[in-house]
Amino acid sequence: MNQPITIITGAGSGVGRSLAVALAAQGHHIALAGRTRSKLEETASQCSASPGLMIHPTDLRDEPSAATLVDDVIARWGRIDNLVNCAGVAPLSPIDRTTDNILRDTFSVNAIGPAHLIIRCWPHFKTQKSGRIVNVSTMGTTDPFAGFFAYAASKSALDSMTRSAAKEGLGIGVKVFGVNLGAVETPMLRSNFSEKVLPHARTLTPEFVANVISDCLNGTRDADNGRCIPVPSP
Repeated sequence: MNQPITIITGAGSGVGRSLAVALAAQGHHIALAGRTRSKLEETASQCSASPGLMIHPTDLRDEPSAATLVDDVIARWGRIDNLVNCAGVAPLSPIDRTTDNILRDTFSVNAIGPAHLIIRCWPHFKTQKSGRIVNVSTMGTTDPFAGFFAYAASKSALDSMTRSAAKEGLGIGVKVFGVNLGAVETPMLRSNFSEKVLPHARTLTPEFVANVISDCLNGTRDADNGRCIPVPSP
């Protein structure tokens, strides 16, 4: 099997869905991971060009669920070439309204879940002496928007994982990239901001972002290994 094998979390909508469609057209076998099966099935219906698809409902807040995702991909295809940590939550909550549940869920999905997946994939990458990871983060880690206290902090942890994993990956052929996004036109964005507050013209398209991630996976951006690549909105 010469085609790449790629795990995409958050594949049910937004950037994750657009990336899945783009990689399917490039011939990737894709494991579509997300919390809602119906959304993953809708994504799969747009990925008919892929030589192989796996729909895998996965809750990143649950470590066994993340572990099962990696194990099932290995059982089906024998290896993993790419891991894209695209899933995320972005509760808009001022500090004095940030509850324990908001803090816990935000870090679980945005940082701890991706960490579990990286750890679970790492032994396979070491054996293969190859592998690529893309962590989808935010420009808010360096310029946080008011109300994104938990979100920006959790993604800052993900940025640190990008740099650390890239350092450890140097000796085993693993490359790791961060893609730090501005505002992207997704359902998650619109759950927080109306068109009046943040006009469509000031947002990135999911398709544009998918192309940046694809470039990290296909070797075009290897000079950015270990970097958190800024992708500001217009």
